[in-house]
Amino acid sequence: MGRTAQNPERPEGEEEATNAVFSSLLEDTAEELYESAPCGYLSTLMDGTIARINGTLLGWLGLTREEVVGRKRLTDFLTVGGRLYHETHFAPLLRMQGKISEIALELKAPGGRRLPVLVTSTLKTSSDGEPILIRTTVFDARQRRAYEGELLRERRAAEEARRRAESDRERLREALAVLQQSLLPAALPPVPGMEAASYYHTASVDRLGGDFYDLFPLDDKRWAFFLGDVCGKGPQAAAVTSLARYTLRAAALHDRDPTAVLTTLNTVLHERFTSGDPRYCTAIFGVLEPDTAAGTVAVHLASGGHPPALVVRADGRADYLPTPGGLLIGILPHPHFTPAGTILGPGDTLLLYTDGLTEARVGTNRELYGEEALRAFTAGIAQAGAHELVTALTGLLDGFGEGLDDDTALLALGVPRPLPVAREYDPT
Repeated sequence: MGRTAQNPERPEGEEEATNAVFSSLLEDTAEELYESAPCGYLSTLMDGTIARINGTLLGWLGLTREEVVGRKRLTDFLTVGGRLYHETHFAPLLRMQGKISEIALELKAPGGRRLPVLVTSTLKTSSDGEPILIRTTVFDARQRRAYEGELLRERRAAEEARRRAESDRERLREALAVLQQSLLPAALPPVPGMEAASYYHTASVDRLGGDFYDLFPLDDKRWAFFLGDVCGKGPQAAAVTSLARYTLRAAALHDRDPTAVLTTLNTVLHERFTSGDPRYCTAIFGVLEPDTAAGTVAVHLASGGHPPALVVRADGRADYLPTPGGLLIGILPHPHFTPAGTILGPGDTLLLYTDGLTEARVGTNRELYGEEALRAFTAGIAQAGAHELVTALTGLLDGFGEGLDDDTALLALGVPRPLPVAREYDPT
């Protein structure tokens, strides 16, 4: 009995029989794979007539092979829009490129349903390069369409959530702006023989600041003013700001002495917050006594841990008004506040500010702006009144850009220069 070269232990007849069985199984398997593949297959002639189609695609269409082969074109199973796209884009691109992949179309399925599919077609050519056949693979895209639909719904939901969040944020900003304005005077009252100007810079539209100021009459001759800065930001700081403003106003009506007013504020803050979350502030409180006959204003003030007031004179000099020993307000039960005073003549201006101005970061090294730079800046504004001074400082703050990361309040109180007296014309 002969032995084969591939397997010398197996008889030649047995080897041939085995090869025949494998060949038969291979042919059956290839046909079965084609017919029952998880995707649709079809081959069409160049005019679009279907020459071959597998069972999977026939099942999707709900038709028999006899109803399709040689009788239908691929475009017969497309929706109106899909047919138009096939004729204007799909077919021309296939002829030019020889292959086109994963084009989204819709097939007309039984019962008027639409079946979303992805179509890939390849042009088969003859030996001389002439196109003779189109082989097309059709993938069921229902799961992909459902996934894309879910993604689209989630995206729309996310966009709607973002819009609602932005709307809520905008309403919050509006509410914060209104609340912030409620902690400041709507406008400064006119003071006889003086001019007053103020400005408030908000570092963040999303958080309440703690800076505050006010100007109000004590009687028909004297006026009170204050400017301060509460530690912290947000609602807690706003609560302290509101308490400080109304305490200072009420205290000033009972005692005009600036040190007594600050002592009262200290007592209120210390008793209110010392047992829980400690809260404190810095502030300058003062009283103005205009002398209309002399054209001057006497200033009496005291400071509790606040940056010193700056006096800008009519001749261009600018000097700080020392207030030594002034402790933070609300920290100790019995602090000591030192009084100070000055006289403002025509053209002089008293400037109060919070530390957002002097602690702004400037230059490439991000250094603090500082009190000396502020003094030099104000001294360089020749013959500036209260309004001109605040306008110039507003421009300075704007120029700090991102270096200004804290709220800043400005209050300028000045004595205007007398108007020049017009002389009568004497022709002689």
